[in-house]
Amino acid sequence: MEHDQFVELLRQEGFEQLVTVEREPNGVMALHTHPFEAKALILDGELRLVEDGREQVCRRGDLFHLAPNAPHSESYGPEGVRYLVGRKPV
Repeated sequence: MEHDQFVELLRQEGFEQLVTVEREPNGVMALHTHPFEAKALILDGELRLVEDGREQVCRRGDLFHLAPNAPHSESYGPEGVRYLVGRKPV
């Protein structure tokens, strides 16, 4: 999906807060939660999410979605990752 198309999708779905996130190469974020719903578009790099024992590998152009308070862990590829995320408070 392209950037502008994704931004329009977020607005249609009520995601008002948009943030660009950058994470370091080969980084890891242990199991955690967020107090908001998140929908993101990978801009560069690679992100691996593990939620409920399921691993999802996301690369440029891929989308991921996390429900509010969903426990998950993250790890980042050798080039790190940069993504645009919409956040919707609950």
